[in-house]
Amino acid sequence: MTAIVEFDPIGAESIKGALGPDSAVLPGLDALYSHLDVNVFEDCVVLGPSVDQQDVFALAEDMRLRRPSLGVVMVRRRIDTAILSDALRAGVREVVQERDLAGLATAVRRQREIAARLREQVERPEGSEPVTKGGRVITVFSAKGGCGKTTLATNVAAALADAGKGSVALLDLDLSFGDVAIALQLFPSHTIADAVPIGEDLDGPALLSLLTSHRSGLQALVAPMEPSLADSIDNALVVRVIDLLKDEFDYVIIDTPPALDDNVLAAFDRSDVVALLATLDIPALKNLKLTLETLELIGFPRDRLKIVLNRSDSKVGLALSEVEKTLKTAIVAQIPSSRDVPASTNRGVAIVSDEPRNPVSLAIRKFIDEYVVAAGDDAIPAQMRTDRRTPRRWRR
Repeated sequence: MTAIVEFDPIGAESIKGALGPDSAVLPGLDALYSHLDVNVFEDCVVLGPSVDQQDVFALAEDMRLRRPSLGVVMVRRRIDTAILSDALRAGVREVVQERDLAGLATAVRRQREIAARLREQVERPEGSEPVTKGGRVITVFSAKGGCGKTTLATNVAAALADAGKGSVALLDLDLSFGDVAIALQLFPSHTIADAVPIGEDLDGPALLSLLTSHRSGLQALVAPMEPSLADSIDNALVVRVIDLLKDEFDYVIIDTPPALDDNVLAAFDRSDVVALLATLDIPALKNLKLTLETLELIGFPRDRLKIVLNRSDSKVGLALSEVEKTLKTAIVAQIPSSRDVPASTNRGVAIVSDEPRNPVSLAIRKFIDEYVVAAGDDAIPAQMRTDRRTPRRWRR
């Protein structure tokens, strides 16, 4: 159940209508605290626009320590940078505009999913964390769309393949709206959805037959062409696909949707590096901070997380030092803005291949050299080598 506090009866009914019958309107904050004391598995609370902002912040700060799995969602009539920034510091998980009822329902659903995952992690037996073997896995993630996840993922994969660093697989886990195929102008005969009928019988050879080759030498397993097929792909299949790709390739690059769902968390568990991408705007930084806090709550190894700032030279009044102070994490890579990036994407080529001397290409290669390539590998040269390696199975 989701608890709602909103003093305006019409507003309260509107919120309850958006969240459905599995929600309850409480008469005030005292009643909410009593409710939380009794309902120890409550996942989410929604504070309406009539609830004083400072009271919302006080509740969020209190629950941050007492109930870290509880998601506090604040509804406001007007949202600006100051409100988002203050809410972020207080520990509010989501800030939703009053009229955005669909967005509110999505925010609550997301908090329930996070809470369920947190409980699962707490209950996980000691020593049961997946062991990383085989090829190196690099997952690119941002909880906000439009930050450049697909651009970074495709360019990292293309740079590794172009430089002959080993066999490279690129997996598109944005199962509903993946753009890897479009970004690289691939025309796949198969997608990950074609693995569904194979099910538990999926093995290395079968998986390799579903991949699409790119001119750089990388092999891509793309998302379904129809969003409706995403529901047919369960988490067990995604886990099997990732594990098989690790067995077959030296590097596995994973592009993700902007949500910490089970598939993304499974990718995180199997990753050597998780590139958390953000841009210099408050919504993106807020989501990044929440991501860091969530991963900390579930005990994800901090040393695997690498913060990458895209369009880092944007003049928007936010200093990098202040961003790092807010995140309590260093930014390890800064990728500048460039009009050449969307131009290369529109042509279906990776900018690291098309313009290896471009500042964006140099920044991506520097990130790869320092955090992606396996120990002992040489740095990727500015002028790409043309030798390309094949999947392990194909080398025999």
